[in-house]
Amino acid sequence: MKSLTLYENTPEGLTKAEIRSAMENALKDQLPTLKKVLLLPPDYTRFHSYAGPITEMLYDMLKDTCTVDILPALGTHVPVTKPEWESMFGAIPFERMIVHNWRNDVVPVGEVPAAFLTEVSEGLVNEAVTVEVNKRILDPTYDLILSIGQVVPHEVVGMANRNKNVLVGCGGSRMINASHMLGAFYGMERIMGRDHTPVRKLLDYAEDHFLAQVPISYILTVTTAPQGSIKVHGLFLGRERVRFEEAVALAQQKNLTLMDRAIRKAVVLLDETEFKSTWLGNKSVYRTRMAIADGGELVVLAPGVDKFGEDDAIDALIRKYGYRGREYVLEMVKQHEELKGNLSAAAHLIHGSSDDRFKITYCTRHLTREEVEGAGFAYMPYDEAIQRYNPDTLEDGFQILKDGEEIFYVSNPALGLWAERRKFEGA
Repeated sequence: MKSLTLYENTPEGLTKAEIRSAMENALKDQLPTLKKVLLLPPDYTRFHSYAGPITEMLYDMLKDTCTVDILPALGTHVPVTKPEWESMFGAIPFERMIVHNWRNDVVPVGEVPAAFLTEVSEGLVNEAVTVEVNKRILDPTYDLILSIGQVVPHEVVGMANRNKNVLVGCGGSRMINASHMLGAFYGMERIMGRDHTPVRKLLDYAEDHFLAQVPISYILTVTTAPQGSIKVHGLFLGRERVRFEEAVALAQQKNLTLMDRAIRKAVVLLDETEFKSTWLGNKSVYRTRMAIADGGELVVLAPGVDKFGEDDAIDALIRKYGYRGREYVLEMVKQHEELKGNLSAAAHLIHGSSDDRFKITYCTRHLTREEVEGAGFAYMPYDEAIQRYNPDTLEDGFQILKDGEEIFYVSNPALGLWAERRKFEGA
C-alpha cells in the first residue's frame, strides 16, 4: 500500500468519498496483482473508529477480483454477533468473518529477550516475552494484510492501534498477558496518551524482528463522535512508523482533554450496545482517573453491563479477587497460580481500581448489589441513578445540577482521555 496522509481540520472532518478515494489511490498499483487479502478490523467495541465503513469500502473494492477474508482483532473479547456485524460492517456477508481464538489459533513467531524488557521497563519486568499471532497472519497465500483501526489514548499501550491490532488484537495469551502486566507495572498514568511507552516499544520490537517480511500495512483513523455522529479527522495509510506518529499527534489534539482543576464527581455513560462487561466498561475508570480529585467519586452508568470478564475464566477471576488495588493484586499473583497464569486479568484488576483514591460506583440493571460490591465497587441501581443523572439531559463537561451539585459528564469514555494538566505533564 502506498503511504498517504489525509487531514481535514474542520468540525465535519473527512467525507466518505474522500476516504474511499484515498484508499483507492493508495492501493491502485497493487490492485491488479492481488489474489487474496486479509482484513484485520477491530470488533464492535471500537464501533466509533469508523473501521466498519472502511472495511466495507475495502471489501467492495476487492471482492470482485480477489478473495477477501476478515479477521476482527478480538484480543480476549467475545466474537462479534450478527446484529453487531450488520450494524458495523453493513453489506459484508456475516459468513466472511473469521473468529480469532486467542487461546488456540495462534503460533509463536519469536521471543523478545529479557534484557530488552528490563531496559524498557526500568527494571520492573525481567522476563522474556513469547510473541504469538493468529496463524492466518503467517499464511503465505495472502498478498496483503490490512490492519484497520483508530489511534486514541489507551490504558495499556499509551496510544491504541498500529501493531497492537496485530500482536494483541490478533495475538495469543502470552503477549496479551505480558503487555498488560508490563503496562500495569510501569503505571498507566505514565502511559496513557503517549507514544513511546514500554508496551509500544515491546510491540515495535516484535514487529521489526518477527513480522518484517509479512505483507502488513496499516489504515489508521483519528475520530470524534459528538452526539454519537462519527467524524473522521485524519486518515493515515501505510506501514511507515511516521504515519502512526502523525496520527498520535492529531489524536492528542482531538481526544485528549487537559484540565486545570480536578473533578469532584465524574458521571460516565457506558452505551449498552457497546459495553457489556466491566472488562470493557472500566474504560470509564482508566480514562478519567487522572482528572478525578482525591476523595472524589466516579459514577458509572452501565445499563448493558451483565458480567465482569469477556471470557468465562477471566470473569471468574474478577469475581474472586475483585478490584481491590495494586498491592493486593500483586500479592495475590504471588500466592495464586491461577492469577499468575492469567496476568492480563491481574493487570485489569490493577487498572480498574482507584487504589482507594476515589470512590467508584457502578450503576447496573443486570448485575446485583452483591455481585458489584463483591468485586470491590460501590453499587447503585441504574434506574435510581438516572433519576439524578439522566443521560438524556446531560451534556459533556462540567455542569451544575438543579440541587447545586457540580458534576463532569462523559458520554463515551472510549473516545478520549481526561487528565489534570499537572498530572499529565508531570507524569
